[in-house]
Order: sequence, then structure tokens, then C-alpha cells
Amino acid sequence: MRRLALVLLAVVLGAGALGAAPVPARAGSPPDPVVFVHGRNAGPGVWGGMEDDFVAAGYARERLYAWSYDTGKSSNEVLAGQFAAYVDGVLARTGAARVDVVTHSLGALPTRWYLAFGGGTGKVAHWVSLGGPNHGTNLAYLCALWDQGCKDMTPGSYVLSHLNAGDETPGPTRYATWWSSCDEQIAPVSSTSLDGAANHRAAGCLKHNDLLGDDAVSQEVLTFLR
Repeated sequence: MRRLALVLLAVVLGAGALGAAPVPARAGSPPDPVVFVHGRNAGPGVWGGMEDDFVAAGYARERLYAWSYDTGKSSNEVLAGQFAAYVDGVLARTGAARVDVVTHSLGALPTRWYLAFGGGTGKVAHWVSLGGPNHGTNLAYLCALWDQGCKDMTPGSYVLSHLNAGDETPGPTRYATWWSSCDEQIAPVSSTSLDGAANHRAAGCLKHNDLLGDDAVSQEVLTFLR
């Protein structure tokens, strides 16, 4: 009888297992929100094409943000703090723990200052620089006398000397840069690359602003963020 009871119990448990509903697969979490940061004398509208590429790749439009700022202000004294507040706002609005940051040109500097000296590495998963003057550009001397943003971009400026004095890619944040041999605004073009970053030479002969709308660059950035 005891053996019969055990057999019946096994049959019941087996039937229950066969008839049980499968455990639903955990839905994948959405990608981190992206904050795009334009360059000098530009605005959020420059990111329209890349934002469309991100949406086509599966990003929800409401998780794409573009920070607008006064490019004539100081990267370290003014803009880095404003950017920190903006990131906190995006995190609060989306409920995300971190953001990804994609910058063009001058946008690299206040965002790097935030990462290096403003506690940003705990809130930024990936950081991208497209044609950034990360070690300065000689063309910035042409406007440095009256424009603080230009002054910050001059080789050896206060901002750049501090950003590049030690670890150029601090914290757990992952860094990547894209540069072009035909960039007419960053002189020398090697200025964009950073020690510790994934540095890419854009395919073809892209001008400075072409980096914003090039499909190949856009797809490479998407791959890096994911």
C-alpha cells in the first residue's frame, strides 16, 4: 500500500508539473535614457537625425533628451553644475538609475567636468564625444578673447589642464570618441581621442558637423551604448 501511495503521488505531481503554466520570461529593461549635448553656437535641434536613428533602433522618444545651454559660459564654474541638475531631472522623470551622454564638439567639456569633479560617474553609464576638443583646438584662439567657451577649448586652458592632468576617463563610466581626418574645427584632429576610451576614426571624409548626421557614426554609437 505504501508503494502504491508513492506511485500515485508521483503521478499526481507529474501531472501537475505538466499542466502548470510556464513561468513568464522577464521583460528586458528599457535602455538608459540618453542626454544629447550640442556644441558651440548650436542647439538641441542638431540632434534630430540621430534621435530618429535611436527611435528606429528601439528607443522610446520620451527617453531621449537634449540639453540646451549657453555655450559662452564657463564649462567648470557654470555649465557642469547646470548639467548635473539636468541629469538629476532626467533620472527623476524616468525613474532610471543612470543615463548615457552623447556630446558634440564643445559639449564634451562641461560633461567631462561633471564626470571628473561633479560625481557624475555614478550616474552616467556611457559617455560619447563626437569631434570633441578634448585636448584643445587651435581654432579656439580666434574667439577666446571674448567667448569663455572658446577660451575653455584652447590647448592648455584651465579646464583642459585639469581634465587631462590625471585619469582622462575616470570612474566606472565607459567612454568612446569619434573623430574625422577631415574635421575642420578640431586642430589637430587627434585632440578628440582620450586615454582609456574606445577611440574611433569615422569612415570617410566627414566635416565637423557631418559627425552629427552620419548614419554609420550613428549606428556605431548605438552599438557602443548597448
